Amino acid sequence: MAPAPRPLPLTLSDGTVLAGDLYLPETDSRSAPTVIMSHGFSATRAMGLPWFAEQFATAGYVVYLYDHRGLGESSGDLRNVVNPWVQTHDMWEVVEQLRSKPEVHPDRIALWGSSFSGGEAIVLGALHPEIKAVIANAPFAGMGDLIANPTQAEQRFVAMRVAFDNASLDVGLREIGPMAVVLDTGIEAAVLPHPESSEWFLAHGPQNGWVNSVTMVMTTTPPFDPGACAPSLGGTALLMVVATNDEVASTAVALDTYDRASGPKRLTMIDGHHFSAYEDPGREKAFDAMVDFLDEFL
Repeated sequence: MAPAPRPLPLTLSDGTVLAGDLYLPETDSRSAPTVIMSHGFSATRAMGLPWFAEQFATAGYVVYLYDHRGLGESSGDLRNVVNPWVQTHDMWEVVEQLRSKPEVHPDRIALWGSSFSGGEAIVLGALHPEIKAVIANAPFAGMGDLIANPTQAEQRFVAMRVAFDNASLDVGLREIGPMAVVLDTGIEAAVLPHPESSEWFLAHGPQNGWVNSVTMVMTTTPPFDPGACAPSLGGTALLMVVATNDEVASTAVALDTYDRASGPKRLTMIDGHHFSAYEDPGREKAFDAMVDFLDEFL
């Protein structure tokens, strides 16, 4: 078993402080391959992810697991707001800061994102080829329209790159909410109305800093679309862990994104719904695929 994690808050360029934990393997971890982990939509890092972090550390990897801004224990003037552009920008700042840590090999970094963050990790891997590997766990993998119109992908990716390089670009911001994340007693509408979403969030969230409220920041020009970025991953290796019956983050969209991803890639299917990869037996199968992938590509 790996040693207990140590708190490692990171201060971003705008002063936001991300709360996070650094997991180190028992072996000499100086300049070791590192997995940067981030949680899914509206969640916190304590919801189902420490088990994976501990397992990666036991397998010999340095792990950094953090809360997105405005969620969990991280700071942020806007609370419970999910903006994929901002979260992805923050993810890159986390990468840059960790690369300077003595425990971290600067050229052997993998991104691990779950659900919404899985899509963000795909986007960042396409934008920054120095990222060696991306693990997308039950990911939000795209808008879905590229299944019928795949030729739009390249133009959309170019527009997304410009948007990231120019923060002042009008990306058609549209706020939705605040509204409930999942259905509960007395709540008739939610972003994630699926029974499995209520079961998982209500079982793991309230005791771990999660609240059943979120404001989403969506964009239109261009949309935030991991599916448009997958063909530009290039030398960044990709593992997608996809549930066979995912109604939260469409199985069909995930498989389409995987099919069009460039570079080295692996696919693992988990029987069940969106949250099946978070609990046994699904998570054991998912982790085995993940560590095999990291051993090969990181």
